[in-house]
Formats: sequence, C-alpha cells, structure tokens
Amino acid sequence: MLPSTPLILVCDHRGAGLAERLASLETAGLRVVVTRSLRESRRAAALERPGLVVLDPLVEGGAAETMGVLEALPKGSVPLLLVADHERLDPALDTLKQMDGGSVDLLHRRATGAETRLRIERLLDSSRRQADVERLRQAAFYDERTGLLRPRAFHERLLQHLSAALRHRHELAFVLLDLDKFGQINKRYDHVVGDKVISKVGEAIRHALRTEDVPGRLGGDEFAVVLPYTSKVDAAHVVVRLRDRIRGVTGRIDGVPDDVLVSTSIGFESYDPGQPCSPETLRAHAEMALREAKRLGGDRGVYYRSLVRG
Repeated sequence: MLPSTPLILVCDHRGAGLAERLASLETAGLRVVVTRSLRESRRAAALERPGLVVLDPLVEGGAAETMGVLEALPKGSVPLLLVADHERLDPALDTLKQMDGGSVDLLHRRATGAETRLRIERLLDSSRRQADVERLRQAAFYDERTGLLRPRAFHERLLQHLSAALRHRHELAFVLLDLDKFGQINKRYDHVVGDKVISKVGEAIRHALRTEDVPGRLGGDEFAVVLPYTSKVDAAHVVVRLRDRIRGVTGRIDGVPDDVLVSTSIGFESYDPGQPCSPETLRAHAEMALREAKRLGGDRGVYYRSLVRG
C-alpha cells in the first residue's frame, strides 16, 4: 500500500453493516478509517485528511451530518459518497443539492462491494482530474514564486474593477511598486538570493492588503495593486503599510552571512468618480509617481496628484 494512496473515511453512523461491507477495500489496496458517530467522524475528518468520505447518516438524507463532517475537513472540496435507501432517495438528493461543488455520488444501501469500489474509484478519478485542472489554472493565473497574479490576469482584473468603478461611480486606486536597488542584490549575492527576496516581498504584499484588493507581479521586481472602493486618503495608508511591510523583509536570508536590505519605491494614482479614466492613464500616472519616488531616494510612496499640484 503506497503512502500516497487516498485515505477513505467511512462514516458508519447508522450501523447497518456499511463498515463490514467495505472491509474488502483494504485488501484492494485502499486505506480506510471507520467511524461510528458524528463526533468521531468530525475528529477523523480533521486529523486524518481523507481523500474521500463515504457516509451512511443516522438520519435519512443526513444534511446536518453531512455538512458537519465536511466542514471539519482541513482542506477544500473532498469527494462524497452518500449512502441512501433505494426507496427513499429524495432526502439524499436534497442534501446533495446543498453541496457547494465537488464530486458527489449516491450509493444504494444494499449495493454490492464491487459496485461500491467502482463508485469510489470513479469519484477518486474525478477528484484527481479536478485537482489537475486547478493546478493548471493556478499556473496560468498566478506567479509561482509569489502567489500573486501574473501580468495578463492582473490586467484583466484591473479592467473589471475599473469598469465597475466607472459604471457605479465609486472610487479606486492603482499602485505600482518597484524594489530599490534590487539589481545590486542579484549582483552582490546571486539570483537564488534574489528569488528568495522576491518570494518574501510577495508574501509581505499579500499580508498588507485586504481580501478584496488585487495584487500582481508584473515582472522581475515590479509589482502592482488594484485597490477597489478606496479613496486617495485610504490608498495613502495602504501605501505606507506596503512600504513598511516590504522594509520588514530586511534581514537574514539563508546562505547570506549579513543582512539583506530591502525597500521599495511606490507610485500611486486614484480614480475620482465621474471623471474619464483608462487603465493606461492609471498606469502612466503611477509610473510617473514611481519615478519621482526613486529620484527622492526610494523607500517611500508618491501620489501622482501631488506632482501635478507641484
């Protein structure tokens, strides 16, 4: 039995012989954990990290039991095989309608071991395919080193948020960040150290933002953030927080004997409701402000309108 073999959590709450009928699963090379109550099932779901759940609920349909088990899982969607009475499928079907995606199937209570194994194998195969699709989607949309959006995906999100701001007349801010003297880090150490710095900066950016904010890595050491529903005053607070978080990356990096100094220059622009605007304008203005931040020595943020007023 391979350690990577998915573990199957068999929740035999009804005690009508499900566990005994599935005993052959282990001889077929599958790992099985059997529980007899909702409390046991929730504990096992949290600790064992199953790859599939087979549930025979105490109450026919068992919506509360099903959700109770699935909510205890520490990861995302897990395939579910819900046991149901052949003559009373409606409660089970109602439960499956409440499921938020994922691979699900019904198993008649008197199904044979062979049929049960077939349904389990199909659910596991479907789950693997979904995981492969998700990995491909992640690779296409998200930068592997930072977890931030790739340039094309970021631009699409910028278009969406700006379109909504123009249509509904709400505020928005656009932020550009560029690390100070990053080329010297690569030159003094090597690209491995530079990659570690980029990864830490990506983490710092994520932790500095709200859930609704949209960060992206545009390339190299250049980053950008869309701040929906954000005034210029609030954007300025976010810029300070970003600067401080990235400054906090300064310190020891594995393989480097001394501290690596990290800071960023930031330029930002805001959209005022009712005024014409485009993604190109936002970026051009933010780039002008970013260049001014660089000229002033870096480790600071500059608002484009402050240049215009000056």
